[in-house]
Amino acid sequence: MTLREYIAKLEAAGELQRITTPVSTRFEITEITDRVSKSQGGGKALLFENTGTEYPVLMNMMGSDRRIAMALGVESLDDIAQRINDLLKGAMSPKNTLMDKLRMLPLLKDVAKWFPRKVSGRGECQQVIIEGDEVDLTKLPILTSWGYDGGPFITLPMVCTVDPDTGIPNIGMYRMQIFDKRTTGMHWHRHKTGARHYDAYKRRGERMPVSVALGGDPAYIYSATAPMPDNMDEMLLAGMLRQRPVKMVKSITNDIWVPADCDFVIEGYVDTSEELVVEGPFGDHTGFYSLSDLYPRLHVTAITSRRDAIYPATIVGVPPMEDAYIAKATETIFLAPIRLAIQPEVRDLFMPIEGTAHNLAIVSIAKRYLGQPQKVAQGLWGAGQMMFNKYLVITPESTDIRSREQMFALLRHFDPERHMIPSEGILDVLDHSSPTTGYGSKLAIDLTDIDPQSEPKALKKPRTAQPAGGVELFNTELFDELGLLILYAEREWRERIDVVEYLDKNGIEARFVALFDRGAAGSMNVNDLLWIAAANTDPKRDISVVNGTMIIDARSKRPGYGTNPKRFPNAVTSLPEVIHHVDERWAEYGLGELIESPSRRYRKLWLSDSAEW
Repeated sequence: MTLREYIAKLEAAGELQRITTPVSTRFEITEITDRVSKSQGGGKALLFENTGTEYPVLMNMMGSDRRIAMALGVESLDDIAQRINDLLKGAMSPKNTLMDKLRMLPLLKDVAKWFPRKVSGRGECQQVIIEGDEVDLTKLPILTSWGYDGGPFITLPMVCTVDPDTGIPNIGMYRMQIFDKRTTGMHWHRHKTGARHYDAYKRRGERMPVSVALGGDPAYIYSATAPMPDNMDEMLLAGMLRQRPVKMVKSITNDIWVPADCDFVIEGYVDTSEELVVEGPFGDHTGFYSLSDLYPRLHVTAITSRRDAIYPATIVGVPPMEDAYIAKATETIFLAPIRLAIQPEVRDLFMPIEGTAHNLAIVSIAKRYLGQPQKVAQGLWGAGQMMFNKYLVITPESTDIRSREQMFALLRHFDPERHMIPSEGILDVLDHSSPTTGYGSKLAIDLTDIDPQSEPKALKKPRTAQPAGGVELFNTELFDELGLLILYAEREWRERIDVVEYLDKNGIEARFVALFDRGAAGSMNVNDLLWIAAANTDPKRDISVVNGTMIIDARSKRPGYGTNPKRFPNAVTSLPEVIHHVDERWAEYGLGELIESPSRRYRKLWLSDSAEW
């Protein structure tokens, strides 16, 4: 399925909105898309047909439950999960008899058919070829998303590299900042396969060939984001999703193979002898800016494309956005491999949108012995991209971990002295709360020994709000359900905040107390506060237990003070003038009744007029 064919399917299903009025790739497309993608159910996919270039831009293509399923060619994501579950269960079960294994042979034969297939000649992605000095990245409708981004960024690149020692290919998704007409940044984190390939070429003293595919079948794009095991080709997953092999063609100016029917290919190389270059800032999927840092530079030698190419893009920022639905697909599809190959006691896995993929996960397990939750926590923290997880909640297998009511029934019995499992380990490089980039503290909460039907401990509910300890406001919305008291700091971070004094003076008993910056008061909903708390906290530094109460300091941190990070980023929002511009033009877009800008609320979290504090 080509990108144009997918667009036709979206339109036929009422899932696409065409925007024909002229729009700017600098900020305007982002602000429009942010409003639509945060609408009920993810809004619609948007095709911007008048971008100031010869190419239309497709946005929010997988940003709903229905569209992510359509992108992967199924009615429901559960269909894919069941297919993988059947395959792994049959192939790996030690209980299989010889006849059971023989019955698996046709399925294994199908797997062999899914491997990518190299074909000779040129693909549709090479109908137009631009090489050498004629290369000009600025002719593509590459978005500048947010006001303090370092520049335009390619946001859905399928970066194709090869291990020089083994010849095994990899396709990863690493953002690419445009520096000029023929160079970009290459933002692969130290834990990613692309960075490992770079290190291997550097040891050999060789240039690293790189080709970047854009567009084509949406299954390609999803597969590039998926947490595939190292040394396993992502196009095998794409072939399995489509149940036919992906045809691959060789790039024009290097030996990297790319999907033949994608829309664009950016070919080039990274000179591993060059100094790293400054890349960023970038309004990232965490909802905060990832700040500038040093990364390799890609030199572009050719741009090839289809004659009818469409430029695919996405934006990331404060959740929920399109990436939340992509993460939901991963959560569903990869549960079977986790359960069958890594942690067999795991029954379900849920990564709430507010956790932005890595900050928060909930698992239910079949517990049989003492210490099993600790084993699950450590096992998951060592499993692929789950190693980046910061907060992990572990429940009994009978729990519907997507049910707020059932989770609250367990948390009402939370005892921090018994249920907390602290640890340290690898974190996402984008985690801004940790004092050390890519490494910090983790916390698992073990709720497996709780009887949710038993009577929880009674608490003294707050009746007054006597200021004390630097705390002025309180919110009791979740106190009756959970025993959670939400507080907002009256004073600036420079001054002392004493939550315990506030609780004592007001005669309050709580299971959980969460302290936020005063900018969050009155404007953030409960989901927003969960996102902020998960992102802004380092468990070891920011969580304490006093008199049986867990106190969570979710405020922004003073950079470089004590164990705080050296820099602390602002939340991702549009500039006020961009919000006003889109408000003024809304009727021209044909998107119906005005959708208010989400940035108006999140701008209240800002600490300074820059990407970082």
